[in-house]
Amino acid sequence: MAANPIPLRGADAGGQPLLPDAHGINLFGADPGYKGLLSLYLEPKLLVHLLPHFERLGELAGGTLDDHAITADKNPPVLHHRKRNGENAQWIEKHPAYRSLEQVAFGEYGLAAMSHRGGVLGWPEKLPPAVKYALTYVYVQAEFGVCCPLSMTDATARTISKFGDAGLMARYLPGLTSQDLDSLTQGAMFMTEQGAGSDVGATLTRAERRGDHWLLYGDKWFCSNADAGVALVLARPEGAPGGTKGLSLFLLPRQLPDGTANNYRIVRLKEKLGTRDMPSGEITLEGATAYIVGEAERGFVQMADMINMSRLSNGMRAAGMMRRALTEALFISRRRSAFGKTLVELPLMRRQLQKLMLPTEAARSIMLYTAAELAKADAGDEAARKRVRILTPLLKFRGCRDARRVTGDAMEVRGGAGYIEEWSDARLVRDSHLGSIWEGTSNIVAQDVQRAIKREGALEALRPALDAMIASVEHSGLRNALAGSIARACEFSASGAKNGDTAHARQAATGLYYAAAAAILASEGTRLAMTGDARRVLLAALVNEHRLRARDPLKPARGAFEGALAEALLPETPVSGAEAESLLAEFKF
Repeated sequence: MAANPIPLRGADAGGQPLLPDAHGINLFGADPGYKGLLSLYLEPKLLVHLLPHFERLGELAGGTLDDHAITADKNPPVLHHRKRNGENAQWIEKHPAYRSLEQVAFGEYGLAAMSHRGGVLGWPEKLPPAVKYALTYVYVQAEFGVCCPLSMTDATARTISKFGDAGLMARYLPGLTSQDLDSLTQGAMFMTEQGAGSDVGATLTRAERRGDHWLLYGDKWFCSNADAGVALVLARPEGAPGGTKGLSLFLLPRQLPDGTANNYRIVRLKEKLGTRDMPSGEITLEGATAYIVGEAERGFVQMADMINMSRLSNGMRAAGMMRRALTEALFISRRRSAFGKTLVELPLMRRQLQKLMLPTEAARSIMLYTAAELAKADAGDEAARKRVRILTPLLKFRGCRDARRVTGDAMEVRGGAGYIEEWSDARLVRDSHLGSIWEGTSNIVAQDVQRAIKREGALEALRPALDAMIASVEHSGLRNALAGSIARACEFSASGAKNGDTAHARQAATGLYYAAAAAILASEGTRLAMTGDARRVLLAALVNEHRLRARDPLKPARGAFEGALAEALLPETPVSGAEAESLLAEFKF
């Protein structure tokens, strides 16, 4: 019998070229600038310790986790109401692939625990926020759904630690910070009601006191991680005033201390556009036992901290999904040919790839800088707290909106195959849309930026930091251009907040977001240029050109500058400070 013919490399048996497939690549290694960027935000000893963990997670995300994510997405959870012997007992059946995804996130990497106790990943102390977000940024490139309960478990532990009494902390923190899935207690937030989504003050769920605990009655309309071990719930105690001022925050356990089920039902699970593998449902509270967290009628204030952390996590996930989309697009465009050239050589494709890269890198820089500021804020730095207060909704607003476009445009690079569910593109597009809704729609979050400016003076803390960042930029033209853009963005945002101009809140937030991103990128690039890579300075110039500078839509863009930038940026190889200076010198800012 004749041997089977050996197919051509990169082609099928008939000689047809195969689609470039990035499956199995290390997603950390495929992002060559990330290691250098981490050196700016993590202490050297810590970074050396963590690099093997980043490498392993990148390998998992590009292969095993990606396989599990595809499988789990196709096999959503199922709600069961009774056991086979007739006992009324609700439970949610999750596919083994989803459980494997949980094991890596909660178990092996301890992503929900590392901010609250030492010992995670072999590090004796609590790990700083930048580590948590930087690692989850790699994980989310494979899987988004698990990141929702991951974030809520982390934020629930933070909320109990800040506001809960000693009894609550002793009872629930060990489970919330466990890496053993058998003893892990996952967290959730049951907030949304049919008549109280963005308008939280319209919450109808009521609380009745019974000695050392409370009983909750009402309906919660959208509850992600519906079978979580504990959930934070906003409810109005009897006799409390209306609006947000009358709300209190409660901890709702799935099981009571004696092991019996609490008095609430999962009515049904939602069939969602994205995050299909993670159970979201409707909950009816029927006199459910709960414990008050912090002061009565201060629930909304206490919940705001958890929401802000959830928004920061949401922005991080948007950044990660954009990076996965960009990695796929670059992989394809460097390997697929059309019209006698590789795709990356075609002018329109080069322009498209730059439009993917710009918001991707902007979101990552905002995310890492905000995480570093969070560590300072938690240590008592008031100016850092104000910067976190404004940067978090900025990232949630703009980063999540950008992710929808970036994932969609990256799908086009793969073409028709990208529309097929066996590739990552369709899942990224579906999952990316959640970010602009969860924890506040774009309109709500843009107005929250205005509140941070008007009520808390957050812009007064942010602008000096941005000005200080660009002061070290060597190229005077870029430095002056960025200074002007920062000034105009801050003035527009301040004026809108002062005058209550909500109609332009989104426009102002977009400008302020990109002004901050340009400053951070310029600062990062200036520092990294000392070790041989000034690419982020060029990215800052690109942000200023395409997001902060007025352009005539009926005239060609300044293509010569874009062409030179494409040559420098798209290979994702280091650009020296001298090369960057030469490129900037050819452009009149």
